[in-house]
Amino acid sequence: MSNICVFCGSSSGTDPAFRAAAVELGAAIAASDHGLVYGGGGVGLMGAVADAVLDAGGEVTGVITEQLLALEVGHVNLTNLEVLPDMHTRKARMAELSDGVVVLPGGFGTYEEAFEVLTWNQLGIVAAPIVFLDVDVNGQSFFASLFDFIDGAVAAGFMKPEHGDLAQRATDPIEAVAIAAGPAPSFTRKWVG
Repeated sequence: MSNICVFCGSSSGTDPAFRAAAVELGAAIAASDHGLVYGGGGVGLMGAVADAVLDAGGEVTGVITEQLLALEVGHVNLTNLEVLPDMHTRKARMAELSDGVVVLPGGFGTYEEAFEVLTWNQLGIVAAPIVFLDVDVNGQSFFASLFDFIDGAVAAGFMKPEHGDLAQRATDPIEAVAIAAGPAPSFTRKWVG
């Protein structure tokens, strides 16, 4: 059994499609016989994906900081909850426990975590597939502008196309899990000549 890390919001967002995607992703992780590693929260999309894995009989490891646990946002019914002193240690531990990453919508923290794993892949620190589960809201692709931004950075010569390709995209939770559990990306030197 491999572990899939999920980065997502501690809010549920304004559209029910976000929460539905989190629940579907959690069910897909458990149905594929993978464990979930995530930030340990019991609120928002974080709580929804964890509850869906648990409801389907899967295993969930939460990794949370002392500060966030003190704010009472920790999930109390997980298979395992690790409490760490700071965000840097937390992110490193989540990467250590995971074989791949799925990113759902969220805020600054979600994107910071996702881009850190992308950077670690780029530098050869980790080798973990990372996929953004794109949620359609009223005919709009949530991550469309993010992928336009990445394509723009590649076109402007700030990253190699191979590094832009590290950020993968899926529209279906089952596809997202398959990508995250798939082969690790190969290492290509970062520096653009």
